[in-house]
Amino acid sequence: MFPHVKHWMRHTAMVPKGFIRYRVLEALSEKPMSGSEIMADIEEQTGGFWKPSPGSIYPLLAWLQDNGHVKELPMENGLKRYELTEKGEALLAEQKKIRKHLREEVGFLPAPFFDSFLMKISPQKKTEIGNSVRNLAIAFFDLGNTLQENFSEQAIDEANQVLNQATEKLAEIKNKIKSEKI
Repeated sequence: MFPHVKHWMRHTAMVPKGFIRYRVLEALSEKPMSGSEIMADIEEQTGGFWKPSPGSIYPLLAWLQDNGHVKELPMENGLKRYELTEKGEALLAEQKKIRKHLREEVGFLPAPFFDSFLMKISPQKKTEIGNSVRNLAIAFFDLGNTLQENFSEQAIDEANQVLNQATEKLAEIKNKIKSEKI
C-alpha cells in the first residue's frame, strides 16, 4: 500500500524503549527459543506490524547472556536456543511491574503495541483492530510525508480536528463501558 511507510515503521527507532528486551524475556518465559524463533514470535505478537532484525535480537541475547539473564542450551537441530535463568525471570517480573504501573498509574503504554489489550480479544477482532490501527498509522505518516512536500496549515488543522474527534469518541466508548460495569 505505502511501502515507504511500512519500511520506515519496521525500523527499531519506531519501537518504544525496552520493548525488545521485554518481548524477548516474555517469549523465553514461555519456552526456550532461538533468535529466529524469537523474531517470528514478536512478529506474530505484533500482528505482523513489526519484526525485529537479527541486528537487534542477537546483540540483545548476547547482553542478556553476559548479564546472567539467559543461558544458552546445547545445540539442537542446528539451532542455538536460549532459556531464562532465575535472574532473567526476576528481570521480567520487574519489567511487568513497570508496565503495570504505566498502565494503571500513568494511564499510558507506548503505542502501537497494545499487548495486554490485544491478548484479550478474539483473533478475528485482533486482526480487525490491528488493521485499523495500522491503516491509521500509515495514513498519518503518509500525510506527514505529503506535508513535507506541500506544506499546508489548513491540512494540519483538519488532521488535528480528526484526531481530536477520534480521541473524544474513544473516551466516550471507554466511559460507556465503565458506566455499564458499575
